[in-house]
Amino acid sequence: MTTSDWLWILHPALAVVLVYPLLGVVVRLAWQTRQRRLAGVKHPVTVGRDHSDLGRWLAAAVVLIVLVPLTVVIGTKTTPAEFAGGAWRAAQLLMVLVGTVASLVALLRCKAASLRLAFSLITWIGVLSLGAQPEVWRLSDNPLSAAFWQSHYWSGVGVTGLMLFSLGAKPEILKDQRLRRLHITASVLAAVLFLGQAISGSRDLLEIPLSWQKPAVYSCDFAARECPPVLVQEAS
Repeated sequence: MTTSDWLWILHPALAVVLVYPLLGVVVRLAWQTRQRRLAGVKHPVTVGRDHSDLGRWLAAAVVLIVLVPLTVVIGTKTTPAEFAGGAWRAAQLLMVLVGTVASLVALLRCKAASLRLAFSLITWIGVLSLGAQPEVWRLSDNPLSAAFWQSHYWSGVGVTGLMLFSLGAKPEILKDQRLRRLHITASVLAAVLFLGQAISGSRDLLEIPLSWQKPAVYSCDFAARECPPVLVQEAS
């Protein structure tokens, strides 16, 4: 494996090691918090606070783990000399990346509701802007097609938006019953998307060849599921 190959597996490695274990803990604490509030189950009084605190870390981790593959794909798709748009476009994309990370940090630190809303939107727009680049492969951009709903990319940016909503509206969710119900609905949808991410991510890993294999694999006809015959040189 080359350096670029190792960079390409960084995203699934971080998901397995960091995001999904943290997701399991957050879901468990959410269930315990709901049991304690509604059913009177005697869970520790800290479960609500722990759920909220770890939920913040989960949301931040999801954003960062989405930015990693977008950056890697855009940066390794071609050589620097062949990069479309040259140094100026690369600088623009770098500014978008830095701005997105800075917006996420600001979201984690600011207190005012209007600022949290603004930074949530800015962070998500930054993710969508990087994902819209031609180097980023997507099954389909048409919501009316079945391929769109099977796309690892679109379910990824969808769950990112849900995480940013929960992160940005955290104080209001704790105070408002209607927002709490909306948060529960968004969390259930996010859990479904996380499940879909695990399935579609595993599927996509089977379809991504190593860097030295790409010329041979991409010469195949994917629609017809046929590849050029292998030329075997006879020993002289």
